[in-house]
Amino acid sequence: MKRKFIGIINGIIASTSYGTNPLFALPLYTFGISANSVLFYRYAFAVIIYGLWLHFVKKISLNISLKELFPLMILGIFFSLSSLTLFDGFKYIDAGIACTILFIYPVLVAIIMAIFFKERITKTTIISILLTSTGIGLLYNGKNGLTLNPHGVLVVFLSALLYAIYIVGIKKIKAIQHINHSKMSFYIIFFGLLVYIYNLRFHENLQIIDKPILWLLPLGLAIFPTIISIETINISIKLIGSTTTAILGALEPLTAIFFGVLVFHEQLTIRIISGVILILLGVFLIVTRKMVKKS
Repeated sequence: MKRKFIGIINGIIASTSYGTNPLFALPLYTFGISANSVLFYRYAFAVIIYGLWLHFVKKISLNISLKELFPLMILGIFFSLSSLTLFDGFKYIDAGIACTILFIYPVLVAIIMAIFFKERITKTTIISILLTSTGIGLLYNGKNGLTLNPHGVLVVFLSALLYAIYIVGIKKIKAIQHINHSKMSFYIIFFGLLVYIYNLRFHENLQIIDKPILWLLPLGLAIFPTIISIETINISIKLIGSTTTAILGALEPLTAIFFGVLVFHEQLTIRIISGVILILLGVFLIVTRKMVKKS
């Protein structure tokens, strides 16, 4: 019982900490810092802090083999591109809605597993797709009768798809199954940083944060939705399993909506609330079906 309780607490911390992404990112946008620069600072700080934490506190060796390097690099790039598209989506649609659309990734995982790994498409999966699609449709028409920016919706959907592919890769790539979860997380962040180094080298220049107080924002991004989220989600998956952890992940979009309404004065209408509920129901159907299947 104590083990389950600790797992649930860590799952709650993981999802709520990841939901703080908009809290730290949006103020940087208002000062003209681009998504690439914001994410470069986030990943760079996270690599340094997390690497030192693993090496000196947790005493984990960071050695990897050549066989492990390539899949970790690919997964890191997919994970990083998922972050980039989500943060890009924040420019076009409210952060709470963006994080809710992102949360359809378990449904996309089920679809990918059915198409590429021959898992049977069940009635539950079909109902989940219908619920989440209807929910996104309600969000799309969510603000005073006006539609959401279609580019923003598409970009965040792409973020969810990239994250779903990343999750499938974590589950299915045999070469990395034995790697310590913390070490794996570190290298995913490390290789993810390469995306922003490339973008800033060839597409735009790194924007320097010229106000000392603003440095707390990328530091917050590195610590809360990155390091704390990764550390606690690993503990949660180990103690209560991935399906229960996925259910607790519903707190992620709810946290983003909370901060969006409270801090950034984003609108919360009946239509938006209905859309959020339908998306959460669709995801719950998928993860609870997996839970019943495993039990």
